[in-house]
Amino acid sequence: MTSSTPLAETEQLRVERQTVDMLYRAFNDQNPDLLDIAVTADWDDIPLAPGQGPGPDGLKPIIRAFIAAMPDVKITILDVIQTAGRMGVRAEITGTHLGPLFGIPATGKQVGFAIHEFHEFEGARIKRTWHLEDWFGLFQQLGRFPTPEQP
Repeated sequence: MTSSTPLAETEQLRVERQTVDMLYRAFNDQNPDLLDIAVTADWDDIPLAPGQGPGPDGLKPIIRAFIAAMPDVKITILDVIQTAGRMGVRAEITGTHLGPLFGIPATGKQVGFAIHEFHEFEGARIKRTWHLEDWFGLFQQLGRFPTPEQP
């Protein structure tokens, strides 16, 4: 093993961490277009949110809706487990519920809920993300649950 191999892997890990930071900055900076830099054009977001289309363009309206509902939304990374080409993230989304969210009218409540995501990279971009959000915890804090849509 040459001395350049550890340096190359260290650089890959650094670039991948910057990419994940940029993904979350799309929310924090209220700039959904950052997704175009952070993820591949055919990014696979698993599972898709209700009404979400594929790829980065599918998530942009979701980010905009989230920003409208919680203008001070912030995603804070709490833990990262990383190996070259893959990263696991434990994070928290916080904000103040000032607009409709999933059909729930503004409550004015400050909320925080956990997210867990696992990212797979292709070069310097995220190719696939598996995620799990604590929506139940969020709805408990809001004191309401979304009403099921009628057919």
